[in-house]
Amino acid sequence: MRVRGSRVYIVSLLIAATIMNACRHELDERYLNPDRTSHATIDQFFTEMLNNNRVRPSYWEVSTFINWHIGIYTQSVGYLNTESVYQQNEAYISNYWDDFYRPGPNGSGVMAQYREIEKEYAALSADEQKEMEIFVQAARVVLYEETIKMVDLWGDIPFSEAGMLNKKGEVIYPVYDNSKDVYDAMLSGLQDAAEYFSTATPSTLTQSLFSRQDILLTGNIRQWQRYANSLRLRLLMRISFMDEARAKQEVQMMLSDPSAYPLLGDDNASYSPAEDDILLQPLTNYTDDLHGAFSDWTNYPAPYYMLEHVLKPVNDLRIPVLFDKYGQTMNGTFIPNAEYNGMPVNESGTAQQLSLEDYAILDSVTFLYNSKLPGVVMTVSEVGFLKAEAYERWGGGDAQKVYAQAVENSVDFYYYLNNLNQASGKLLAPPAEPVKEAFINFVIIPKYTGTTDEKLAAIATQKWLHLGFMQAIESWAELRRTGYPQLYFYPSQLAGYELPPLRLLYPASEKTFNSNYASVAAKDFRNSKIFWDIH
Repeated sequence: MRVRGSRVYIVSLLIAATIMNACRHELDERYLNPDRTSHATIDQFFTEMLNNNRVRPSYWEVSTFINWHIGIYTQSVGYLNTESVYQQNEAYISNYWDDFYRPGPNGSGVMAQYREIEKEYAALSADEQKEMEIFVQAARVVLYEETIKMVDLWGDIPFSEAGMLNKKGEVIYPVYDNSKDVYDAMLSGLQDAAEYFSTATPSTLTQSLFSRQDILLTGNIRQWQRYANSLRLRLLMRISFMDEARAKQEVQMMLSDPSAYPLLGDDNASYSPAEDDILLQPLTNYTDDLHGAFSDWTNYPAPYYMLEHVLKPVNDLRIPVLFDKYGQTMNGTFIPNAEYNGMPVNESGTAQQLSLEDYAILDSVTFLYNSKLPGVVMTVSEVGFLKAEAYERWGGGDAQKVYAQAVENSVDFYYYLNNLNQASGKLLAPPAEPVKEAFINFVIIPKYTGTTDEKLAAIATQKWLHLGFMQAIESWAELRRTGYPQLYFYPSQLAGYELPPLRLLYPASEKTFNSNYASVAAKDFRNSKIFWDIH
């Protein structure tokens, strides 16, 4: 697999297939079980790649990575201004890094699984490769999406030589690939994958197997094409301030020809999150929720800027599904707060702690006690905001119209999440169409005014709101790229950690065990910028 820190991770297929813990029972019933075969196959590795608790909003991911790090840097969760609030937790960061490269209890080890797919694919005959190519192409899209997260978090990463013990049986200390080169490879690979899915016609038997093993999109080839194209659009906009000429040319080509480059939502007259978004649903036997993840670190208070500066001034329709007013118990009776109040960020942690009951919290039905929350990979709303930015900067479409539609889709999306919680008797009915139309036409659109920069700020802010803590990694990348919204962070008194970082530091184990770390040591500072961050 890889050398420890890129360490030596000797991950056999059987180990990879047995780390699914509570999820295994359902997969045993629904999918081919590698533990019960003498030789695991490409389709089984593909399912393992998808079964990723770093994508789903699981306890470990939210509690240790989002609430401790990225959710704070984006202010998508509430947090206390402690002295170490912006300091990286070494163990938890190392866990996330490791979970990309090798299978473990918290993630699927997408790199290890993909290298096994490559090895198995290379051993097939030409005819067999043709039959199984659809799995390889889909696996590449998944790998690319997860790889880009790693680049956006750290910058240069081991990639091209990572996992060679799986693929070739050789122990290799993997080099660090330049982050821009990784982006270039991903952009080229996504284009190739989208072109493949545009004409893919697998046999009936292969299509049936693909549909069975694909726990993300249930074998919908057209949706895989949209996914690849939409992810490519995301990456092109990510580099658009660093390489505007390339981004403009390729994005305009995509947006001007939706039949050749379909994106999420392009083919549908009406929006349905369950059908149109890329969502990794929890397995049917999953019964946990996120209330413990948020109570661990007191991250459940409503983020101040989000509630006080973005939502409340326009009486946003999403408020009641995003937050509860909360309150306090007096003489045995719970007294709810009269208003939704965000927890201030300009106070010390001690002052914040004294008034926690005065602040709204994340909605209990939508988030805290909802065992049906899916992992959010990409949504129609995000694609809409990306398109709106492109139209606003370069022309070619109606930016205001697309922006307004993206906001409306976001409203629908969060009511959809709320209504997934069928175990609760407090579901909120989605706003009626006239109510949504009034909100968009008399609140959202009138505020889309001013200079191009002011309009781009509006797009970026609404995208940040939509991404929230469930797509905190994406939100952090966009916050650094665009500079919006302009958030205030209370300075910590811990020297060297006064404000949030611009990137994560490499894990200590990586520095110790991978001799190639020396090639990136000069970049390994918390305020070093990712290549696309030119602000």
